[in-house]
Amino acid sequence: MTDKLLNERELNFQLYEMLDTEALLERPRYADHDRAVFDATLETARGIAAEYLAPHNRKGDANEPTFDGEKVTLIPETKAAWNALAEAGFHAAHHDAEDGGLQLPEVILRTCVAYFSAANISTSGYSFLTIGSANLVKSFASDELRERFLPPMLDGRYSGTMALTEPGQGSALGDIRTTARPAEDGSYRVFGQKMFISGGDHELTDNIVHMVLARIEGAPAGVKGISLFLVPKVLVNEDGSLGARNDVALAGLLHKMGYRNTTSTVLSFGEKGGAVGYLVGEANKGLSYMFQMMNEARIGVALGASVLAYQSYIHALDYARERPQGRLPGSKDPLAPQVRIVEHADVRRMLLQQKVYAEGSLSLCLYASSLFEDSHTAPTDAERADAAELLDLLIPMVKSYPSKYGVIASDLGIQILGGSGYIREYPLEQYYRDNRLNPIHEGTEGIHGLDLLGRKLGQRGGKGYRLFLEAARASISEAAGSKQCAGLAAALNDALGILEQLSPELQAQVAADVDLGLANATAYLDLFGRVVVGWIWLRQALVAERALEAGAADSEADFYQGKLHAARYFMDWELAGLASQAQLLRAGNRLTYDMQDAWF
Repeated sequence: MTDKLLNERELNFQLYEMLDTEALLERPRYADHDRAVFDATLETARGIAAEYLAPHNRKGDANEPTFDGEKVTLIPETKAAWNALAEAGFHAAHHDAEDGGLQLPEVILRTCVAYFSAANISTSGYSFLTIGSANLVKSFASDELRERFLPPMLDGRYSGTMALTEPGQGSALGDIRTTARPAEDGSYRVFGQKMFISGGDHELTDNIVHMVLARIEGAPAGVKGISLFLVPKVLVNEDGSLGARNDVALAGLLHKMGYRNTTSTVLSFGEKGGAVGYLVGEANKGLSYMFQMMNEARIGVALGASVLAYQSYIHALDYARERPQGRLPGSKDPLAPQVRIVEHADVRRMLLQQKVYAEGSLSLCLYASSLFEDSHTAPTDAERADAAELLDLLIPMVKSYPSKYGVIASDLGIQILGGSGYIREYPLEQYYRDNRLNPIHEGTEGIHGLDLLGRKLGQRGGKGYRLFLEAARASISEAAGSKQCAGLAAALNDALGILEQLSPELQAQVAADVDLGLANATAYLDLFGRVVVGWIWLRQALVAERALEAGAADSEADFYQGKLHAARYFMDWELAGLASQAQLLRAGNRLTYDMQDAWF
């Protein structure tokens, strides 16, 4: 089977035709770069992914981390991969040059991360978490904490985690029980237990920096009383040298169906008098700070789901093009040669479905990364504010659509391979298991549905929602006079009309009875997500049509025709059913709400 990680032609299309990433070179922060720098960085990432990550993807899955009561043991290839990523500067790639970074745009960094995730989602998880936690330290920690902890996180000597979930509390962060007690030296002593902490313990680095949510004793109840603390595994002296082991203990490893080479841990803080922690930012504002890392992680999890879907797609496509089986229904000659299964219409249906999920999700995630970039480096304050507002609205769909439909893409890959799909000699069953974690990572679909309908849709007067509608309408207007995209635009316009009519009606239901009004929020999230990805596919189709009209070379024509055909499939099949789904939502269908516990 193929050893391809991602399709370089697809990435170039997304980066330079869909997003015009080269235009970032006009911004002052990237004036010293050029397209060659971007491409060389991507090539370096692809090389590291192929040499240091992909070869042990299956081995890490088959040989989970172990804990002997003293230390965690990982397969040795994990350390070699960590070192390769650190030495190439990827943990600091998006930071300023003066801080030791490569000063790369966010979208280039995330495309590099896409390579790492496609090669080995588990091993790349350690870097993924470290990048996010280092961003938290940079954004909100005091100068003293930044000077002490940020440099070793950027150069790979320290790794990082986010420690939110507790054994008794999952997404309900307002109920966390981990506490922090002020100490005389200005630090705190942290007590409590955290669970499902990815990368929570290992021997890859000299230290692990835990970003921990806890409640200072006497703080208000609920989310308004949560603070953020930096709690290192090993204490760090003022001169940067390592000190004594902090009071952070590994209570045990959890055993997951996927992502097996990323340790999943239960951590105990304060069993021997209190773990030393340092307040990050102001007291009682910890959740607002942590949302920075959570939102980064949501895009990252979605990107991981996208590339696992893409891996499932390219492996299934390769298999379908090589595997002979059966004859077409119209063939009456039992002695005729068997055809490759890609020639069967139903196999092409599944491949096309995989393609629209994988490429639509990947495009959505890279677009979200470009919005993140624009929110920081766009030329004007207004452009930066609008990008941040639009991204904030889209985050629930960005996280949830690739996570949900990426699993379906992986499932379809197994189906295409048939019996070979579910045996471990082929990688499809691992892709499915790895991908199945993503609808839970960084918030379940239900949580994001509540967030979208209950909060984000109407926040700041619905500005983010209006920005999305304007952007979608602009694409529809652009396509209205197109030969090949006018029909696609009409289909999206119908879907957008359903969304526009439905959204205020659901907001009214929530205002009238919040519990009943939010009972079907996940169905609304799915509907909104399909409309958003429909817009993404219309944009891809417009780019493809322009390229064909400009006289794309014969070698490129098939690529662009594939984009147009996939967009047509999405509009015809994936937007089908929106009207009936909206009708149920508009009616405030009570069936799920009225179901009683005793009736199950």
